[in-house]
Parts: sequence; structure tokens; C-alpha cells
Amino acid sequence: MEQYYIGIDLGGTTVKAAVLNEAGDILSNVHLDCPRTQGDEAIISRIEETALLALREAGASLEQVKSVGIGTPGIANCDTGIVEYSCNLGFDNTPLGPELSRRLGKEVLIENDANVAALGELYAGAGKGVSSLVAITLGTGIGGGVVVNRRLVQGFNFAGAELGHTVIIQGGELCNCGRRGCWEAYASATALIRQTKAAMEQNPDSLMWSEVDGDLNRVDGRTAFSAMERGDQAAAAVVGQYAQYLATGLVNMVNIFQPEVICIGGGISNAGETLLAPVREVLNREDYAHNSTRRCKLVRAQLGNDAGVIGAAMLSEFR
Repeated sequence: MEQYYIGIDLGGTTVKAAVLNEAGDILSNVHLDCPRTQGDEAIISRIEETALLALREAGASLEQVKSVGIGTPGIANCDTGIVEYSCNLGFDNTPLGPELSRRLGKEVLIENDANVAALGELYAGAGKGVSSLVAITLGTGIGGGVVVNRRLVQGFNFAGAELGHTVIIQGGELCNCGRRGCWEAYASATALIRQTKAAMEQNPDSLMWSEVDGDLNRVDGRTAFSAMERGDQAAAAVVGQYAQYLATGLVNMVNIFQPEVICIGGGISNAGETLLAPVREVLNREDYAHNSTRRCKLVRAQLGNDAGVIGAAMLSEFR
């Protein structure tokens, strides 16, 4: 009997579930709204609903499911299946794994969402075929996952690999975590948008204004890149400074972990080599092992929004 895996990516606004076969192919992919303001019971019920719908769409049954994996925001205790804390979902020692296991009658593994995205890229994306990888997602914050020798770096309390909250500027910008100078405060998409707006206000003739029809509220992570491509010097300065901030944190990651691959995901990564080339120059110059013949590769993440469900589905293969 062919076996299948269910991967669930739990977010603040959406519950995603996918069914994968033993070859790692996605057979179905379902998205439903997440009732995050309605409490634990409503969220767990929605996860169950999404998983069963994905199974039906894949033409598979629960009897054929080998395991179920969930990527969730927050501190996920992989031993107990309890989400100890997630501010985005209101979880506080929520028995997510055990409760869903009871409902589905299957083993359910849980893991932090950034970690499962890293496993997804290792299993089927930018890190396929390697044993060590750091995955960085540039979004509202900076998400990070670290895999060494095909094992996640979790910390003894499952709160490790919060890479965005390493400090790159002592006493710098206030971060949402309460520290000052965090990498996230300088190199997240949110930070880039703030930096772009500040440059626009200082340069009223910049082409960045025409990119957003004069409306600061329309500024996003693409604005400075698009204006730079049109020859705007103020935009080029924004992108250049942002690349330096990003590179500073990435050099730290390389010097700590020396992974075979670092992959960058999130919307800003769509800039491709326009962003990665100057960052790579800094890495090549400042990486402590710059004289080594074996160097960390900096690439774009490949799986996009599928990284989370793929990594979650394959959690049992990494235990």
C-alpha cells in the first residue's frame, strides 16, 4: 500500500495543508483561513478540516498516511507536541500535537515554522543533496532555520535559531523583541520599507516617488530596487545600504555555522542577483574561511510558499 505524508503550515492568517507521496511530490495543496482570534479549539479544528480536505483532493485515505507534520509560529516543544508560546496565534502551552493526533489517529509531529521551511529547502529545494544549510526568510521579520548534519539546531528549550535577533549594531534601532540593533531591525522587509520611506522624504525628486504614485503608503520591498533600475541614485543608496546590513548578519551566520548553503527567501529575494551579488562580495571578503577551497554558497530559496508544507510533511524522516 502506498504511503503518504501530510504537511501543515500554520500561519497567522492561513492554514495550508499538502499531501506528499513517498517520492516527495505534492499531490494536493489546500489553503483555508486561520481563525486565530477564536481560540485554540477553533484553530485545531481548522487544521483538522484542512488536512482532511487535502487528503480527499489527493484521493488518499487516513489509513495510507504515515505521519503528519505541522510547522507553527512560536516555541514548539518537539518532544511533547506542545506549543509553549506563540504570540501570533495566542498559544500558551497548547497541546497541538497530541490533540490533532487524537483527532486523526495518526502520529503528529510539530516544529517551528521557520525550521520546517529550512528542512523543506534541504529536502527538495536549494539545499537538496547537502547536509548543512541555513535558510533565511526576509519578511515582516527575519525568519531563520539551521540544519547541521541533517539535524535541526533547536536549542535545549526549542527556542534556538532566532537568527533575526542577533545584534549587528550595538544600541541601534529598537526591535520588536525589546533589544536594540537586531539584524531584523535592519534587514527585514519591514526595515527596508522604513529605510526607503526615509530616503524618499530626504529626496523629493527621487524616482522612488513615481514608483508609488506619490503615496508613501504604497512603498514596499520592491520600490527602491525598481527605481534603482531606472537609474535613481537615492534608490541605489538605499539598496546598497540594505545589502550591507543583510551581508553583515549573513557573515555572522557563515562564521558560526559554516553551512554548505545559505538560501534567502521572502519577497525581497525576488530581486535575485541584484541583491545577492553585492552581498556575496561582502561574504567573500569577510568570511573567516575565505582562504578555504570549500566555500558556503549563497543562493535564492527555491520552494517559495511550498517550503513549509514540504518540510513539515517530511519531519518524520529527520527524526
